[in-house]
Amino acid sequence: MRIWIDADACPREIKEMLFRAAERTKTRLTLVANQPMWTPRTELIDSILVPGGFDVADREIVDQVDPADLVITADIPLAADVVAKGATALNPRGELYTDANVGDRLATRDLMHDLRDAGVVSGGPSGFNAKHRQAFANQLDRWLTRARK
Repeated sequence: MRIWIDADACPREIKEMLFRAAERTKTRLTLVANQPMWTPRTELIDSILVPGGFDVADREIVDQVDPADLVITADIPLAADVVAKGATALNPRGELYTDANVGDRLATRDLMHDLRDAGVVSGGPSGFNAKHRQAFANQLDRWLTRARK
């Protein structure tokens, strides 16, 4: 059982929460990024530096993820690949991706991308806030509790 972080775009406070949870629960945690990332000095937490390029970090995570693992990502295509491999994906805003919802989330993402490209819609998601942090913490605690049983 391991937690993987798609680390380039993950909010700092989520990474810090995950560092504390990994230490508290003795869970392995790996950050994957295309730039160096600071990690606490502990045998439980490490990082993988991948070359820059489109979806390189995502491919690394998908290649290594096991069904017992949790992947933290806001990247819906990555979440879909993780769920297809039987693992769990969790958005830093607290949304858990499952077989039941990841297809719809991917279709919505693609539609919004097309609408933005056509100039019909502008902007993106709202700013990251305390409500998102709490939702993430709740989902993480549920996953850790289930994974330990």
